[in-house]
Amino acid sequence: MPSLKDLKIRIDSVKSTQKITSAMKMVAAAKLRRAQESAEAARPYALRMERMLGSLAQSVGSTEGAPKLLAGTGADETHLLVAFTADRGLCGGFNGSIIRQTRNMTNELRAAGKTVKIFCVGRKGHDVLKREFPDEIIDHVQGLGRRTVEYQEAAGVAQSITSLFEDGAFDICTIIFNRFQSAMTQIVTPQQLIPFEPAVAEEAEDEAADDGPKAVYIFEPEEDEILADLLPRNLAVQIFQALLESSASEHGARMTAMDNATRNAGEMIDNLTLTYNRTRQAFITKELIEIISGAEAL
Repeated sequence: MPSLKDLKIRIDSVKSTQKITSAMKMVAAAKLRRAQESAEAARPYALRMERMLGSLAQSVGSTEGAPKLLAGTGADETHLLVAFTADRGLCGGFNGSIIRQTRNMTNELRAAGKTVKIFCVGRKGHDVLKREFPDEIIDHVQGLGRRTVEYQEAAGVAQSITSLFEDGAFDICTIIFNRFQSAMTQIVTPQQLIPFEPAVAEEAEDEAADDGPKAVYIFEPEEDEILADLLPRNLAVQIFQALLESSASEHGARMTAMDNATRNAGEMIDNLTLTYNRTRQAFITKELIEIISGAEAL
């Protein structure tokens, strides 16, 4: 049985941990509100740009002069997976879900005879994946969105991916990130960026809901020229949206994890306090018995 001193030291230690987790929960809650507002505000723009490019792609996607970001290389042998994780831990299963999805996709593509390359955004994903797939990781960045997520950071990642594509490093690029739904729920979302793949299901739903006459658009300049300018910009926009969603998901996961940790610490303190009181009572009773026994022996 532990001594009273050991129990007292452990209770104080758990109380200190509870203060830290409670403070981290409040900080994450404050950051979550701003990150959630940014992610929700950026969704309509990213979605509309994707739909507009999808509409343009229908008219030029099958032509020989289509931009390479739209038409692709004509092969699907080499896949680039861009995994968005956090630089820090203590956020529940946020990082683990992305790492698990990246691992599963890598193994599935390997089993199909494809070549896989991995681009890590965030330190946690890179630290784990480099142990399992050291030869597949071709690049990684960290330190993005330390204060707030900036568009320039997303543009830098997009430029790196575009440069790799222009050098022929891969045929298909897919990003993997957590889409924010609530503080307790983050949805792991793979999204193909290169070649551009419009959201067909959403467009079909919109067309089915709209029974009126379809509008006819005249583009100036031509569609292929517009696509050549907008496709690189759309790549940066979609990565920026993924960073915003990932940031909000991280803060939500950390707030939930720290709330659970604070509750668990409170339960542990109650149990240790009960054990401390029982042990103290047992020591007092034992001392009383010894005193009474000594008195009776006299």
